[in-house]
Formats: sequence, structure tokens, C-alpha cells
Amino acid sequence: MLLAAGSSSRLGRPKQLLPYWGRSLLHHAATVAAAAGCHPNVLVTGALHETLLPEVAGLGFEVTRNEHWAAGMGSSIRAGLAALEALVINGSSKRAPEGGPASPLAAVLVMLCDQPLLTPEILMALVAQFRTTGQPVVASAYGGTRGVPALFGRAVFPALRALSGPTGARELLREHAHLPAVPFPAGVVDVDTAAQYEALGRA
Repeated sequence: MLLAAGSSSRLGRPKQLLPYWGRSLLHHAATVAAAAGCHPNVLVTGALHETLLPEVAGLGFEVTRNEHWAAGMGSSIRAGLAALEALVINGSSKRAPEGGPASPLAAVLVMLCDQPLLTPEILMALVAQFRTTGQPVVASAYGGTRGVPALFGRAVFPALRALSGPTGARELLREHAHLPAVPFPAGVVDVDTAAQYEALGRA
């Protein structure tokens, strides 16, 4: 699940479309996700739905629009999970009905488009740790905290469906901070401000 629904209000322009090594940050992130081998892949859009579609063309992504994107990242995670479940259950992008059968998904991997130093190897390490340990949450570790990209097992799907507000799954990650995480020191590098983007030096 690749989240790209925001309007980049802090940056003042769409971060998803910022150039990075000759392509947009969103295209770069989608390429990293596709190279990790997970399937199916869902892009969650919102404020810039139509504008972002060309950035993932040909990369095997189903695109779902979160109509409530302004409510925060929690609503985008809920929208992405519903889209993934529908893809697996129904073979389409239609939402699975409320109260329907238990999710056939074993886990969902959540990532953002503004961590330019993310690699397919980090995503594959998250999946490998989940398969080896069966722990319900596998987070990335950087900057003295736990964050995304992170993998959430089926056991915590109810908690994902209950998310609200701008903090996304932050509290859920804190609740599972005692579990082993995948080291991702470069995860501290993100793009929320113009200064952070300029510091990348790869425009």
C-alpha cells in the first residue's frame, strides 16, 4: 500500500511530483514497491488523483481514491486496506462489504512516497521477518523510533480499520515497539519541507 493522498501543505507544492533522479518521488517509490515483489499493489490518492495516475502507469498498481483524504493518514490506510481486500476477495477494485468474510490477506505493507532512500531490500526484509517470526507488526527502525515502511499482519487489521486523524498508524506502532524491527537508518530522510528537498541534492 503506497500512500500519496495528501496535498503537501507544508511544502507548498505536490511532493509526489518533485523530481528525483530524473523521475518523480512517487514514480520512484512505486518502482521500489514493485521491485520488492509484493502483490497486489495499491496506490491511495486523494487531493491530486488525476494528476498522479500517469506516475504509476505500467507499474502494476491498482489506484484507489480516498475521498476523505483531508481527514488524515488514518483514513488513507483504511481506504487502502479496503481496496486490497477487495482485490483479493473479488478480483476487482470494488470495496469488500461491511461484515463480510475474514480477510484473506496475511498482511499489508504500508509505505510513503517521501522516503527517497527506501530500497526494495528494506521492504523484502520486512516481509521476511514477518514470515519468520509471525509477529503482528514489523516496523522500520530509524532516528530512535519505529515507523514506516511497516508491515501489519491480519491480527491487527481491526486496529487499522479503526484509525483516524493525521498520525496514521503511529500509536499502533508504539504499542508494538517491544517487537524486533528492521533497521533502516536512512528512513530519517523524508521530504516534508523545501529545505528537506533541497538537502537531497538529487533534483
